[in-house]
Amino acid sequence: MSDRPSVAETGGQGRLAENIAHFARALRAAGLPVGPGSVLDAVAAVEAARVGDRSDFYWSLHAVFVKKHEHSEIFQQAFRIFWRRKGMIEKIIASMSPRSPAAPGQEEKKPEAGALRVAEALLQSGREEDEPRQQDMEVSARLTVSEREVLQGKDFAQMTAAEIARAQRAITDLKLPDDEVRTRRMVAAVRGRRIDPRRSFRRSLRGGGAVIELAFHERALRHPPIVALCDISGSMSDYTRLFLHFLHTLTEQRRRVHTFLFGTRLTNVTRSLKSRDPDEALARCSAQVQDWSGGTRIGTCLHQFNREWSRRVLGQGAVVLLFTDGLERDGSAGLPREMERLHHSCRRLVWLNPLLRFDGFEAKAQGIRAMLPHVDEFRPIHNLASMEALALALAEDESGEADPRKWLKRVG
Repeated sequence: MSDRPSVAETGGQGRLAENIAHFARALRAAGLPVGPGSVLDAVAAVEAARVGDRSDFYWSLHAVFVKKHEHSEIFQQAFRIFWRRKGMIEKIIASMSPRSPAAPGQEEKKPEAGALRVAEALLQSGREEDEPRQQDMEVSARLTVSEREVLQGKDFAQMTAAEIARAQRAITDLKLPDDEVRTRRMVAAVRGRRIDPRRSFRRSLRGGGAVIELAFHERALRHPPIVALCDISGSMSDYTRLFLHFLHTLTEQRRRVHTFLFGTRLTNVTRSLKSRDPDEALARCSAQVQDWSGGTRIGTCLHQFNREWSRRVLGQGAVVLLFTDGLERDGSAGLPREMERLHHSCRRLVWLNPLLRFDGFEAKAQGIRAMLPHVDEFRPIHNLASMEALALALAEDESGEADPRKWLKRVG
């Protein structure tokens, strides 16, 4: 038997167990599915593991509370803030307050993804115990419109848990593009300019051939197939989650929507996104993918897609949505060749890049410069406003404002 004390015996009066319960409450407020059973399991896990340092304690709680790949970053932020004894509240307030401009010669540090969501959850749990409840107030319509405008322009990575839930509902209600195109297949029509000889002769035979009743046909209107290739690397995971909600909404209303996720390997999640419930669909995608928040091998994954899937899903004027920041880890030796092949295989190739949210963005990275000459449009995708702009752009054949050549001219 070990002489080390149990969790209930540490911290004077079992304060560690109480802190684990408060920590679980903060995780639940930050958006993680943590229930009372998980709290009991976490206390039992820490007691059974006999943790000896901070790292052991971290991974013991991580094994219980984190059930999806995308929850790891939120858990890491919450653990770092919650279990710091000195300056915890000051750190929360500082992370929620507006950032002051950086000093001359000093680079401004970008906010970490998920930090605002965790800070708000921790601060909210403290307010519930210390502050009295405020009386309900009527919110004017002007304030409601203002909040909606703020949500439209807010970056996905800096949204709180409540704002993410509102954004998901807004994506569900998003008006999808009316991008029907005429195909070569003919369908019957009541009247028109094209006579259908076969149906006309069949009609005449029914009456003995005395009268020929003309039948007409026209070219069918169909939505073109949409193929989405989504980057799930660490720098893209916060944006990919909400973009998958957009693809789930699109899949519910369209028959021919194919979704692929790639990081270090390519995974087809089209069947997983066909689930009715969006949370269940994303949970299936997360369970199916093994390299979430890992590295990026764009050239290798595009080569696999071109070799195994392009002839299956890129027919009948398909539109490809390439969702990535273009930061290739393996170099850009074969990337231009794979991009050129992908461009020739589809009717329209749209590159969606969250890095375009920065005003000072320049196409200087080697991977970005290798990909830009082979895309039809280069668009930002970082908030609800850019997602609505994408839906409108899909209904148009061309869009001069998203011309990728102007980005190459700025550097060249």
